[in-house]
Amino acid sequence: MRRPLPFLTVALAALAGCSGTGGTVPATTPPSPPPAGTPWIVSSGIPDPDASNPPLPTPSGQAPLTVGTASGTFQPAPEGTQAITYDSTAVPPGATAQVSVATTTQGIRVRLAVTGLVSRRAYGAHLHTKTCTSVPDDAGPHYQHQADPSQPSVDPAFANPRNEVWLDFTTDPRGAATIAAQQSWTFDPVRPPRSLVLHAQLTRTDPGKAGTAGARVACLTLRG
Repeated sequence: MRRPLPFLTVALAALAGCSGTGGTVPATTPPSPPPAGTPWIVSSGIPDPDASNPPLPTPSGQAPLTVGTASGTFQPAPEGTQAITYDSTAVPPGATAQVSVATTTQGIRVRLAVTGLVSRRAYGAHLHTKTCTSVPDDAGPHYQHQADPSQPSVDPAFANPRNEVWLDFTTDPRGAATIAAQQSWTFDPVRPPRSLVLHAQLTRTDPGKAGTAGARVACLTLRG
């Protein structure tokens, strides 16, 4: 298994605090769902065309990822620890994922690049609140900027790509994809997202199912 790249933690000023479930203190007024067709996907299956926010250097350290890059090569547990595949038919051993987080003048930009997955297959992908283990559910719920007081969160007022980080993609003929999401907010430096989870299906948006994307098929822990 390829050893994961360590990453840089940079303290970010004036950030909204997150709740213990991986978001800020619940808002009294929930964020509005994004309008239909909101262009939050930058690219898929091709190199990222935006060179203005390249991955940052990542010297050694153990702090959670708030700015920087984390990557891994998926293997079944116990061989896989930082990058674990739970379904080798959906995420073959040896597939890779890299998550990069950069600050922008608008907030944060999260980029995901994957290789070695199933050709021309759709996947759901989100940032989650806890680190990966051999048990898929241990990665916790989606990271939310404004936490839904009701759990599990399936209300589209909270479970939407403006309040969470969704990185759904469809692979190219080689099983590769590149995707990015831009948010107008930043991560809490103490309780940032701890993992990226790949799901078996694209993410749903309908009430009562919002944010769900089928089984968790792989998990990448966002730490060194």
